[in-house]
Amino acid sequence: MPWTKTTRSQYRRDGLHYTSDLADGEWDLLRRFLPERSRLGRPRQVELRAVVNAILYVLETGCQWRALPKDLPPRHGTTSS
Repeated sequence: MPWTKTTRSQYRRDGLHYTSDLADGEWDLLRRFLPERSRLGRPRQVELRAVVNAILYVLETGCQWRALPKDLPPRHGTTSS
């Protein structure tokens, strides 16, 4: 389905770091299906939105997780690779 003048602005990816990143409205829809933070166990070191953005980046580009840009979450969940 081609973009129309009416829908083009609705689907623009301007203002996102990568075109695969979730827009705020998309994240609002998705986050209710993800687990809440738990008081038990270790606290999260990486936000779930960053992890989802990294997964979407891999799916869009086809790169390996090890080849992700450094501003996306590391593959081990820590700040050092």
